[in-house]
Amino acid sequence: MDLAARLAGSRHALRLSTIRTAGSTRPFRRYGKEVPKPLALDFDPIARADELWTRRWGGVPSMAAITSIMRAHQILLSRVDAVLKPYGLTFARYEALVLLTFSRTGELSLSKIGERLMVHPTSVTNTVDRLERAGLVARRPNPLDGRGVLAAITGRGREAVEEATRELMAMEFGLEEYDTEQCRQVFELLRPLRIAAGDFTDDRDEGAARERP
Repeated sequence: MDLAARLAGSRHALRLSTIRTAGSTRPFRRYGKEVPKPLALDFDPIARADELWTRRWGGVPSMAAITSIMRAHQILLSRVDAVLKPYGLTFARYEALVLLTFSRTGELSLSKIGERLMVHPTSVTNTVDRLERAGLVARRPNPLDGRGVLAAITGRGREAVEEATRELMAMEFGLEEYDTEQCRQVFELLRPLRIAAGDFTDDRDEGAARERP
């Protein structure tokens, strides 16, 4: 079945950007690390999906937008994970270490980590488990909560986050195709979506005054 025929169905149109997954391509080197080989197609599959979608159901710019965002997520996560892998980290584990580094005491409750990283408690537990096994964090009882647990960053964890951060900053967190102003624009464009989802209230003055973790 040719590409146009596959795109005739709505599910295939939405999934066109993942015709080939990262795991189905041979790795190549980028940032000195192994990352999935580019698809190197001779057309933009998302633009093609948008064209065919418009013919069948009418123009819906949001379809092309969400498909582009999903594909961008795949690309960026692949780039960042390639840098973090040698440290035994994923981006989720790296974020947790950074959050602990930002805290005054180098430790936070698991519930606070979940709140700040906006993830489910089960995901936090899994992340901290992995970091603890790697010797990057240590658990200890929370003196303010008899049943609670604190995750504390270790010396080894601090070293790992500093080294990984230097590498991530050197490759612009995978966004080297964009300049500083464009990165700010991306942040601002996505901000209303996060507000609508209830991530935070739309009060910049209050946000600027937020206390550190």
